[in-house]
Amino acid sequence: MNRRDFLNFLGKGMAIGAIMPLLTKAETIRYINQSNIKGIVPSDKDDVVLAEGLKYQILISWQDKINKNEAFGFNNDYIAFLPGKKSNEGFLWVNHEYIHPLFFSGKPNNEKTIDDVKEEMRNVGGSFFRVYKNFKTWKVDLSNKFNHRVSALDKIDFDNNTIIQGSATAIGTLANCSGGVTPWRTILTSEENYDMFYGERNLNDGSIYKTTYDVGWTKFFPFPPEHYGWVVEVNPFSGKKRKLVSLGRCAHECATVKVLKDNRLVVYTGDDIDNGCLYKFISKSKGDLTNGKLYVASMEEKKWIEVSYEKHKELRKKFKNQTEVLTYLRHSAKLIGGTELDRPEDIQIDPFNDNVIIALTNNYSKQVMHGSLLKITEKDGKHDSLEFDYETLKSGGKSTGFSCPDNLLFDKAGNLWFTSDISGSKMNKAPEYMPFKNNGLFVLIRNGSQAGEIIQVASAPIDAEFTGPCFSPDGKTLFLSVQHPGEKSPSKDNLTSIWPKEKGGPKSSVITIEGKLIDELINL
Repeated sequence: MNRRDFLNFLGKGMAIGAIMPLLTKAETIRYINQSNIKGIVPSDKDDVVLAEGLKYQILISWQDKINKNEAFGFNNDYIAFLPGKKSNEGFLWVNHEYIHPLFFSGKPNNEKTIDDVKEEMRNVGGSFFRVYKNFKTWKVDLSNKFNHRVSALDKIDFDNNTIIQGSATAIGTLANCSGGVTPWRTILTSEENYDMFYGERNLNDGSIYKTTYDVGWTKFFPFPPEHYGWVVEVNPFSGKKRKLVSLGRCAHECATVKVLKDNRLVVYTGDDIDNGCLYKFISKSKGDLTNGKLYVASMEEKKWIEVSYEKHKELRKKFKNQTEVLTYLRHSAKLIGGTELDRPEDIQIDPFNDNVIIALTNNYSKQVMHGSLLKITEKDGKHDSLEFDYETLKSGGKSTGFSCPDNLLFDKAGNLWFTSDISGSKMNKAPEYMPFKNNGLFVLIRNGSQAGEIIQVASAPIDAEFTGPCFSPDGKTLFLSVQHPGEKSPSKDNLTSIWPKEKGGPKSSVITIEGKLIDELINL
């Protein structure tokens, strides 16, 4: 692989006119002429290691207060910044994905009490709180009236009063991975690996089976697995929540929103499992995510296939109605020709050409160890088109400098930032993953003398991964989750990581990253 391969994948260098909507002419000229962005070599240190010209501060960690009564949850992931009236203040939504029993009661599942389980349930979901910048430091406003937690104990209705497994209401949201933001400032939080909490349904005999990692909640809360695996819309200011049935049920990694010219919405999402599919929801009318059509991608036909009970006899043979089709989306999608992919994770839309970029992390079942980036080009540049072309950029290990791409983010100059997701069991292991050491944060430079270079700008602590990268509105601060440091620790007396040491780690945390390197990349 070389710089030209990467640059051609994103799109060749852009003329000033193409960049002008996001940067001024003077900024663009400086940007194109900039150079000498230096990265880091892979690191196995138990720390956040940054490239020269960057510094980080810890904004909030697990168990820190967000108000008088509630605390920041465990294993923080996706971050959304809702701007305030000024560039130096706003609100953060942060997902909390899953728990690690070692850091709670430490008891095996059969010894947990109901109070033990409730404490774990309170630590997933999401946190919402106001942040502001004071003397170059971002802080949490603990007194803000909107600060609150969402957890696995909250009652959440299904939209349109839909009945799922005998109820129109689910208890809680969990496995919250990535997400999205709507034009009306609500959060779309995606329920991913729900099966570790409530198992999965065997459609052949109706039984519920457990995965290899079971947290033991069904001992006290035998909720049906069908109540989880949805995209949940949260109004963080009113507290209203609903599970969006129209977007289907699977291990949603994200929910990336595109507003069409007529103000209807398109939402892209993927099923983050080996051989999962890629989906697109197109709303029926503007400002409405409860009615519309869901499609699955067929890479062979280069078409989006509608997931419709009425249109496919294969689905009518298997299911009773459209609600069942959407509830068992994995099965439905493959019955009608959805293409199996290598763990489709985060999805971002290129701000310069509207291409859809998808991180395909890996697929151990097919010996795809390093994953790839997938580019969808919708026909005529229309996101509601049902035809597309595509291109794949392999992340072929040492030749590309990275492995297992996960979360994606474009900055205002069109540079593509992405994190890696090498699993804890394989991190720093020979032969495939040893060269990459700990997980990292990378940037693919779009223009200038270093156009096409992929540079590692940060390395995570031991066992951790970076997730949820999110820029402040002015582009000067990168908010980043440091998730699950020390998760492979054998015991609390034998920890693999103690990051952040000053917080009594290991503790997942949100950090802020600032510095000259970011300023140079986006030329502010």
